Amino acid sequence: MTLRRAVRVLFLAAALGFGAWAIAGQWAEVAGGFARLSWAVLAGSLAAVLGALAAGMLLWRALLADLGSRLTFAEAARVFFVGQLGKYIPGSVWPVIAQMELGRDHGVPRARSAAAFFLTYPIYLASGLLVAAVTLPALAGDSVAGYAWLLLLVPVALAALHPGLVNRVIDLGLRLLRRPPLERPLTRRGVLAAAGWALAGWAAYGAHLALLVHGLGATGAAAVPLSVGAFALAWCLGLVVVIAPAGAGVREVAIVAALAPVLDQGSAIAAALCSRLVVSIGDLVCAALAGLASWRLLAGRRTVTATGASGAGHGADLSSDATRE
Repeated sequence: MTLRRAVRVLFLAAALGFGAWAIAGQWAEVAGGFARLSWAVLAGSLAAVLGALAAGMLLWRALLADLGSRLTFAEAARVFFVGQLGKYIPGSVWPVIAQMELGRDHGVPRARSAAAFFLTYPIYLASGLLVAAVTLPALAGDSVAGYAWLLLLVPVALAALHPGLVNRVIDLGLRLLRRPPLERPLTRRGVLAAAGWALAGWAAYGAHLALLVHGLGATGAAAVPLSVGAFALAWCLGLVVVIAPAGAGVREVAIVAALAPVLDQGSAIAAALCSRLVVSIGDLVCAALAGLASWRLLAGRRTVTATGASGAGHGADLSSDATRE
């Protein structure tokens, strides 16, 4: 086993281990909530999370393609989902490092991988704040009034997505790092495509939370848009409040506040905690599937290579026999 491959195996093992530990650590908090939910609700919620994670991968893939590296769905899934496991390892740099390293296997320059990774955050922030602004004020009212200050970030986030500004910031960062500029600049079309996938992701995340909310006793159609807005608000707040690791605690408080019109506090807390665990499980499922597909692909390539080498050797033997004759 080469050193590079050994490092990757170690990374995957550590990330899966930390991820499983994080899930196990949350079980005591969510056991009561899970006991109130049917297996059908939990399965549907997990399926919606997998759809949301797939939309996130396609968002990143659209940015990468716009910057000059087109990956197939399977290639993008392998790089994105396995790389995303790095967020469970202590330290905030592992996801981008992992994606930069895995992207090299498909000819993606490190700078391009890093640019696509970091661009996903302002796109999620801008689209998430817009989703929250559309869904929550009319339905949640005073319960989310304390988060109104986040609306001030909407024009800032939208301005930060202007391709001209983004390209200048990226070029400045690369110059400071003494790296060559990107071969292809970001375009408006690429930003719009990524934003479309972000909105699809918010809808899927909202669906996963809405299933949990209904399973815990909410009734009425308002629970669905409230769930979409609640999850978007919670995610954006977790990103902005950087003092909380991965938004821990901050996101749950926001979800409880946004769901106040349809759930009592105890049930809303259960929904928020169950949501965090279901999303974590979804991360591990996507990474495991991507890793398994990658392992099978590499195994198939090694088999083909070995077969080709064996055939070449056999042909050489036959050629040698013919020469001797």
